[in-house]
Amino acid sequence: MTDLSTAPAAPPARAGRQVPPSSRKRPDRSQARIGVIFVSGYTVLLLAFGLLPVLYALYLAFTRDNAFVGFDNFAKVFDDFRFWPAVGHVAAYVVVWLLTLTVFTVLLALLAHGLRSRFASSSLRFLYYIPGALAGASSVMLWLFLLDPTVSPVSGVLSLFGFESFVQVVALDNLPVLFTLIAFWTGAGGWIVILFGALNNVPQEVMEAARIDGAGPIKTAWHIQIPLMRKWISYMVVMSLAAGTQLFVEPRVLSQASKGVVPQDYSLNQLAYLYAFRQNDFSGSAAISILLLVVAAGLSALFVFRGGLFDRD
Repeated sequence: MTDLSTAPAAPPARAGRQVPPSSRKRPDRSQARIGVIFVSGYTVLLLAFGLLPVLYALYLAFTRDNAFVGFDNFAKVFDDFRFWPAVGHVAAYVVVWLLTLTVFTVLLALLAHGLRSRFASSSLRFLYYIPGALAGASSVMLWLFLLDPTVSPVSGVLSLFGFESFVQVVALDNLPVLFTLIAFWTGAGGWIVILFGALNNVPQEVMEAARIDGAGPIKTAWHIQIPLMRKWISYMVVMSLAAGTQLFVEPRVLSQASKGVVPQDYSLNQLAYLYAFRQNDFSGSAAISILLLVVAAGLSALFVFRGGLFDRD
């Protein structure tokens, strides 16, 4: 029998081996080259149609006749009687648009995700997405038909709100709501599909734990699903904010259809267009564009950091 007192001691159990960072598996060079190839096309387009136009607009905004004038172009724009009404119009539209988009897309995505029938859920998402296939101008033309009480198939609904003519419908006070309806009808479907995908990433263990704890659909959505969708909602708000500040097609088409009831300088983009192609003042137009860029970038940064868009889980 072996004498345990003289047997060699067993080696101590080793703790979990730590792999040094330098020895961790890295993608090989071929994968890196493929990644560079995929990114290069977007990078070239970003430089050609994003960065270079911004730099040229900056040059125009601070010069006049190739001479540096400081902030004179901005001061001239601020003194224009059309500028501040246009700012108010765009701000009102953006507020109504972002609130409506955020609330209803989240609700509709939760509704589609909560359906137990896979066929019903897929069909509902497809119906949401159909209007997004139409271009912006085509959507406005369709809505021109819907908003005219004399030919609209929903003339009864318009009559309930006291609208008897197209001019009454497109009154200035109604435009933020009308533009929101048009934008929501054309753009919300894509965001609903994206948020639906975000809901699919919610761990099933978390959902099961909520059900075991007795949480109903409303509490589960409010305390679990929506917080876990925060990054996607922030991304949607940032992209929609950028699009909302560029309001141009809708008021321009309505202005032509209403024969001047909607002014041609309703939005800041329209005013910049008038500066460039009616007044031949490209410096003033560039100043308006830079102002839009600064405001939109500042608000987007706020949503990015408050929404934790780049936070790691």
